[in-house]
Amino acid sequence: MIGKEIRIERIINRNTNRAVIVPMDHGFSMGQIDGLLDMTKVISDVSDGGANAIVLHKGLVKRGHRKHGRDIGLFIHLSGSTSLNPDPNDKVQVCTVEEAIALGADAVSIHINLGSPNESKMLEIGANVARDCTRWGMPLLTMIYPRGKGIDSFSPQSVGHAVRVAEELGADMIKTNYPGDPEAFRKIVKACSVPVFIAGGEKTGDLESLKIIRDAVSVGGAGVCVGRNAFQREDTRGFVRALCQVVHDNIDPEKALGKKR
Repeated sequence: MIGKEIRIERIINRNTNRAVIVPMDHGFSMGQIDGLLDMTKVISDVSDGGANAIVLHKGLVKRGHRKHGRDIGLFIHLSGSTSLNPDPNDKVQVCTVEEAIALGADAVSIHINLGSPNESKMLEIGANVARDCTRWGMPLLTMIYPRGKGIDSFSPQSVGHAVRVAEELGADMIKTNYPGDPEAFRKIVKACSVPVFIAGGEKTGDLESLKIIRDAVSVGGAGVCVGRNAFQREDTRGFVRALCQVVHDNIDPEKALGKKR
């Protein structure tokens, strides 16, 4: 497992055992969205802000490779679907672990929606990817959510079930919904043997976002995978800098926002 250990060290801060990860795979599903039009600039902004890693689809890696400034960890996302599909929750595999290795990835990620009509296919993909990751020593981030008819996507029971499924499939890191209650999240994290990150979710105010993230890491969360709540900010670099202070330095959110510049 030494390959996984070496690569995870490029992503998770060894002093805090936490990470700030900025997914930028949204263009695949949503098209040319605000914040991801100039990929070179936004990647520089989040890197200079101190983020530990970004998530890209394979075709954009060449736009994310920086020949200057601070280095940043790279996840290549292996799952895809579009908002034009009648069921956008139907994720299929669009890249392989071997392709990700050739592109220089430090880790890969997949997406699973529990409770969707195609759950069984996504679980099968997840199992196969986990097998390949073990073979090649590649860390796997499983982005897993309870999503389906009649399912409360934020209930502690649903979130805890999702986390357990990802762990049992072989995930090295897990991204899921924050249930909204720190004590409920504490129980979920405590029952899991691998780092659990919360999703950034829909865009909210700077302070509100940082307070949620502070609550999550204060009870054992490994950090955050925040996309639109980072790259759609007016000052992406400053917000990511404040976010990293909250996650890695336990700085109060209001103080972090005051120091973000």
